[in-house]
Amino acid sequence: MYAASTQTGFSLPDPSTQPEFYQGVVFKRGLAWVFDAILIAILSALVLPFTAFTGIFFFPGLMLVMGFFYRWFTLAGGSSTWGMRLMSIELREADGGRFSGSTAFWHTAGYTFSILVAPLQLISVLLMLVTSRGQGLTDHLLGTTAINRPLR
Repeated sequence: MYAASTQTGFSLPDPSTQPEFYQGVVFKRGLAWVFDAILIAILSALVLPFTAFTGIFFFPGLMLVMGFFYRWFTLAGGSSTWGMRLMSIELREADGGRFSGSTAFWHTAGYTFSILVAPLQLISVLLMLVTSRGQGLTDHLLGTTAINRPLR
């Protein structure tokens, strides 16, 4: 597929000179989001017995908390959620490196906040559709972006 640079000082690929890193990423990101949402719903349902089934009354909140930890840990562990891995995309920091634990936390916090404030999520999706790197609102704030997974 695409070779990753091993040089020091690697930065995010330029969409005008290396468009292959960004081709189809917004669509793949959407599919990954659907996969992750279904997985989070299943994980949340599995947690219900441990709440003595009171979690049924606040299931959306339970999904939000489960989703936060799922996204934070998977992004910190591999720079992509399981849905993103399935779609062969990953998030990268501004210097082109994989996510650190703190970047994964702040990216997840920004995403969660935008889910809670629906107009922000709409702005994020619109930004993904119209920017050259397909960056959402949180990506713009952190300088991160999603790319097609390079060959290792």
